[in-house]
Amino acid sequence: MEWLVLGSFVCLLFCSVALGLPLVLALLGGYGLFFLYGLYRKHTPPALWQMSLRGLKTVGNILFLFVLIGVITALWRACGTIPFLIYYASGLISPAVFFLLAFLLNCLVSYLTGTSFGTAATMGVICMSMASAMGLSPILSAGAILSGVFFGDRCSPMSTSALLVAALTRTDIFRNLSLMLKTAAVPFVLTCGACLCFGLRSDAGAFSPDILEPFARGFRLHWVTILPAVVIVVLSLAKRDVKLTMALSILCSAVLCMALQGIALPDLLNMSILGYRPALEELKPLLTGGGAVSMVKPLCIVSISSTYSGLFEGTGLLEGMKTAVSRLARRITPFGSLLTVSVGTCVISCNQTLAIMLSHALCREDQSAQDLAIGLENTAVVIAPLVPWSIAGAVPLASIGAPTEALLGACYLWLIPLWNLAVSLVGRRRSKEEIGHQRQGDGGEDGA
Repeated sequence: MEWLVLGSFVCLLFCSVALGLPLVLALLGGYGLFFLYGLYRKHTPPALWQMSLRGLKTVGNILFLFVLIGVITALWRACGTIPFLIYYASGLISPAVFFLLAFLLNCLVSYLTGTSFGTAATMGVICMSMASAMGLSPILSAGAILSGVFFGDRCSPMSTSALLVAALTRTDIFRNLSLMLKTAAVPFVLTCGACLCFGLRSDAGAFSPDILEPFARGFRLHWVTILPAVVIVVLSLAKRDVKLTMALSILCSAVLCMALQGIALPDLLNMSILGYRPALEELKPLLTGGGAVSMVKPLCIVSISSTYSGLFEGTGLLEGMKTAVSRLARRITPFGSLLTVSVGTCVISCNQTLAIMLSHALCREDQSAQDLAIGLENTAVVIAPLVPWSIAGAVPLASIGAPTEALLGACYLWLIPLWNLAVSLVGRRRSKEEIGHQRQGDGGEDGA
């Protein structure tokens, strides 16, 4: 019955994607399936509602963060922060190194802030706007950006996913961070090399005066317009709360909108909700977007899918699968088993947090707490954004206005699990060879 229920949910998701139906409908259908399973297991409707609410409470802070992201993406455009950085940085960056710099800049910001969503909404938007103006591939550009925004989401001391993994596994977060950097060193270098190669092979040109001129006409590009970005960087270095940091950046942006760009308060409130739309036609393809409304779909997706964790735990839907997971761990190494489980949980859960929790619940008996912590960071955390219908990748892509195909260009996210799987298989082979040599040595000594 458990496999039938989960299989039916996966079919709902794939049918939704194939037919172009709203993902929310598939998630609501999935909730209905899990609720019916709870009734089948003799749970009462009130008890199932309570289970659902417990799951929803786990993402309350994330839902508020979505609203802040929507507002900041609009106001950074309107106050001149993004136009200023595009205008003055355009002459310093050539297409040959653009992909590499886009990856590294987003790595830096995401490590400072610990949030993939916030990085995509700020530095990601800047880089994507520059790529669009240069005529560079949106798939490769967004792939480099997405790789960078999840660098810090995975290994920043302020990352919610890193804190969640440390709490679930009861490990030291700073020990985890050092091991995360070690296990991702080779994928990081390979990603830098790939970005540089893509840039050297590109035939795009730098910004032309015709492209830059509308920015100068549409905004007052005074140096103070970068203050909202400075607020983000300084408060991140000071390790302040991400929500407070974003709120202060929004306040600074609002003041600049009214004092420098001459935007009236009613218009400011309107664009905070509905998004920014520049007056000049030349700028609309580059700067239109943002606003709290842009986050309505992600809010609905994560709200519905978060209720699943409470239902799974309360109804015992996953208990029968742990035996199969343990057998798989013995055949393809514990990391290989965790990787397989993480792919499944990321596909089913539609968000990073639930995927982490489900993967931990299914695999925690097959390896040590420290190995499981690093394994989760190298699987569920980076695989979730690669699932097209997952909120982990959908929100950053929506923030920067990139196509779903950009997931194929996120080299860093693909390389981390593949590299660590290769390392685990080689390590297992060496362990078997060492055991074989020891047995041969023991046999020789017994014979002597």
